[in-house]
Amino acid sequence: MSFPNPPTSVKLVLLGEAAVGKSSLVLRFVSNDFQENKEPTIGAAFLTQKCTIGDRTIKYEIWDTAGQERFQSLAPMYYRNAQAALVVYDITKPASFIKARHWVKELHEQASKDITIALVGNKYDLAENDNENEESLRKVSIEEGKNLAEEEGLLFFETSAKSSYNVNDVFIGIGNKIPDTSASQGTSSGLNVNGQSNNEGRIDLSAGSNNNRGGADACAC
Repeated sequence: MSFPNPPTSVKLVLLGEAAVGKSSLVLRFVSNDFQENKEPTIGAAFLTQKCTIGDRTIKYEIWDTAGQERFQSLAPMYYRNAQAALVVYDITKPASFIKARHWVKELHEQASKDITIALVGNKYDLAENDNENEESLRKVSIEEGKNLAEEEGLLFFETSAKSSYNVNDVFIGIGNKIPDTSASQGTSSGLNVNGQSNNEGRIDLSAGSNNNRGGADACAC
């Protein structure tokens, strides 16, 4: 009699400048929700989500770190021993892309040598809705993002937490890069930091699901 493999636990940290949409990406992934005026993260928030990718179940243990300068000295505490990281920038703010370069450099120098890093240009919806007669809101080209990802060996995505565009694809891409070590995985402590909400759900990211749309078609929690 065969038994299903236990979930593969993956510690994942989000890094990036304040207001680039890190918390909104996590909220979209975990709850398939979006809040227009989300409060800034204080310190870090911890959330979990179990996902089915192909024949594997992955339990993402997500540390959503604050982007404000005063909290950045805490970042190593969160990315230490992380198997994956999302470095997020806002495609309408060049300064956030410069900061993303900084985080990539720091991860390469101080995080686990085999960490999987995804470079994520968020707020794609703002560029998608550009009017031809007005100056484009996009300030960081897709080529700039791709070039940085190629130089540093990163996964690369442009996303919109608001419309859900490509959000699930980020986690599919990471999951496909993570080795299957389910036999040796433990369970999460469920720690909740600084009063932030701890949410856990389940989402099916199997091939064939429509990952660029919101609502029930995008995920079955």
